[in-house]
This record gives sequence, C-alpha cells and structure tokens, in this order.
Amino acid sequence: MSVRANDEAERVTAAWRALTAWPAEHAPLSYASILPPATNEEIATANSRLKQHFGFGLPVELDALWRLCGGAEHQYIENDEQGEVGSGAFLPHGVMCSLARAVELRLAMLGWGAPGDMWGGARVLPWLTRDEAGPEQGRYAGDVGVGDWWIVEQPVTEAVHPSISACLEATLRALTDGPANLMRDDVPGLVWGCLIRGNPERPGMLDAFAHWTPIH
Repeated sequence: MSVRANDEAERVTAAWRALTAWPAEHAPLSYASILPPATNEEIATANSRLKQHFGFGLPVELDALWRLCGGAEHQYIENDEQGEVGSGAFLPHGVMCSLARAVELRLAMLGWGAPGDMWGGARVLPWLTRDEAGPEQGRYAGDVGVGDWWIVEQPVTEAVHPSISACLEATLRALTDGPANLMRDDVPGLVWGCLIRGNPERPGMLDAFAHWTPIH
C-alpha cells in the first residue's frame, strides 16, 4: 500500500472510531446495529468481482471502512409499534450497505447506461441508502468522494464531500458541536436509544416524533 493510501486508510479508521464512540455512549441501539467487519475472504471476493467487471478493486477508504464495519442491521425496538424507527440509520442519508450488497447493486446496474455501465465506469460503490427494499437512491463513495445517486435520474452527481473521512468528520461535528442544522434538514436527535435524523418542521415520524429529541 502506498503512503497516500495508507494515510487515507488511517484517516477513515480514526474518523469511524471517533464517530461511533458517540452512539456507543448516547445511542446504544444504534451502536448495537453495527455489524461485524467484513472478512478477508469477503473483501477478496468483492475485489475479484469488481476487477472482473469494471477493471478496478475496492477504493482504499471503502476497503478500510468495511474492515471496521460490515454494514448495519436494525434492532428490535419494543416501543416502536408502528415500525417508524430504524436503529441502523444513524448516518446521514441512510443505512450503510454490506459489502456484498454494495457489489451486487453495482453489478445490477450494468447494461443500464452507455457504454454498458450507468455509473460511467466511475470508481465508486453504493454506500448508504434510505430505501433498503429497493434501493433506488442513496449515497455513493469512492475515489471521487461521496455524493448522491438515483437510478431513475442522474446516477452519479457531483461529490458533496471530497472523501468518506471528510463525510464522517462532518457528521461527528454535527453531533458534538452543532448547530442543529449543520447538515441542513438532517437534524440529529435521539429516540428510544437510537440516533435518528429528521426535520423538525417536516417530521417523517408519527408516533415516534413525540419521543424524538434533537441533540442541539
């Protein structure tokens, strides 16, 4: 690994550990949603499939991140009778995909665009999504940074963060320093032991919203 790649891996590792220390203390169900790291075998398989179909392997930051966290899995919440709260949705813009799921999504989009890849050959993978059943939109991450994607529209937009590390560091600042609208309408708050983001003026929750408290 080059010096630059090593620096990128170390930075994303430090950012992830600093960020997840917050729910470990304040949002135990969100912290419990973090899945074990991807195995060396899973990472090797992902690299092999990506290189076979696209000519590139896992971007350095994503490789480092999946070695820390294999994705997120929602926990059972006794008080959430309406199923409004996803404990694994502690990151802005959705739930972190598993490594296998991210690769499957990338491969599923082959042939949807010209020339043969709706992502235009970009060295990116789907990373977060808010519509897990689909998914049809979310956030990508890779060598070009972190940005939004939609299947039905422009697949890869201009990056909103230069790197995953920068995205995680901004997320931590929103939790620790504020203000509440640091990430615009994505206001962090707590409900039933979960870190859940929402817009107080246009809440996406019904029963749970009465129990949701903005952090700032």
